[in-house]
Amino acid sequence: MNKLIKWGLPVVGLVVLGIGWYLGLAWAPPDREMGDVQRIMYVHVPLQWMAMLAMFLNFVMAVTHLLKSKPGWKLDSMAESAAEVGLVLGTLGMVTGAIWGRPTWGVYWSWDPRLTSEAIMLVTYTGYLVLRRFVEDPDKRATWSAVVAILGAINLPIVWFSVRWWRSLHQVQSSPKTVDPQMVLPLRVSAIGLLLLTIAWLFHRYRIALAERRAEVALPEALPGSGAPSVHDTPKVA
Repeated sequence: MNKLIKWGLPVVGLVVLGIGWYLGLAWAPPDREMGDVQRIMYVHVPLQWMAMLAMFLNFVMAVTHLLKSKPGWKLDSMAESAAEVGLVLGTLGMVTGAIWGRPTWGVYWSWDPRLTSEAIMLVTYTGYLVLRRFVEDPDKRATWSAVVAILGAINLPIVWFSVRWWRSLHQVQSSPKTVDPQMVLPLRVSAIGLLLLTIAWLFHRYRIALAERRAEVALPEALPGSGAPSVHDTPKVA
């Protein structure tokens, strides 16, 4: 199973993502108003979807960690992994959004409600990861960062519904009923490919984070000449 996730998911994800991007570039029709510029949607939108999915996973792991009487290190490790992957995907999503915005809006950045709330979200998750680097005690780090993760998740629905609550530059979310059917398939295929890659990235980062947690709580080796037993010492059989 581990080998399948380690090698199979990235390969399949890349192939599916490549098919989705090819369909978006060569098969889907150009947008009626934006023309070929709209084709960056097949990169930008899946990045945003997966970023918010990873950040929601971070929220779920944080809440579960606080509610469990003996949470252990797996929940905290998964929460950290989800935050890192989500931050990377969200940053790439914002960059591609800026590239899309320049020819569409005339500027790379605008204090639009969607962009502003997303920027706040990225700053929050950056602070979450910075906090983890400054707190040495594993128990306190897990608890404090879980609280920050829950506070940061409050912004997730604001990001999603901002285009409906405040009508500004950013368009409202489209649906299969409001776009050409030939645009729906490439977007879905691209999203599935990126989802497979996101799962693989989460798995790899989780293994690293869990190994780091276990190393932190492992018994320290005895100093040379101290006379104290080492964790590598084994009793001799008479």
